[in-house]
Amino acid sequence: MEKQLIHQQLLNVSPESWLDLAQLAQVELTSEDEAHPIELAFTPIEGEGWRASRPGEQRIRFLFDEPQNVKQIQLFFREEEQARTQEFLLRWLPAGAKSYQEIVRQQYNFSPPHTIAEVETYNVDLKAMRVLELQIIPDLNKTNASASLALLRLS
Repeated sequence: MEKQLIHQQLLNVSPESWLDLAQLAQVELTSEDEAHPIELAFTPIEGEGWRASRPGEQRIRFLFDEPQNVKQIQLFFREEEQARTQEFLLRWLPAGAKSYQEIVRQQYNFSPPHTIAEVETYNVDLKAMRVLELQIIPDLNKTNASASLALLRLS
């Protein structure tokens, strides 16, 4: 039987197809752990990624220098220590618009050691995107959980 871990599939995608977020956008964050800056969420490196410096709800906002056309959004969340129910909201602001449009709102459960990863890939048709915002509520039942994001990619 052939097996492959889901997060390994993230590593096998051609890097040319993903936007270089570090070059194309400014990032606004509600918090950031110095050892896990947002830049670590732009490339698939096992065990890395962004982490909040404090518990509770977090926002990551990408402000693009030039409007971008986006066809796919990929998110990878990982939690190996704490069982929790996480929710995230992904929304965007087209160039010239005054209000955000919701892309997806989703909840899921982490139950270590069995369920430790959540990978979401969304096929979209976002034309002239000026802003992308990710809101993470790390635990709907508790307030002491900290948000993290192993990977965020756009193509």
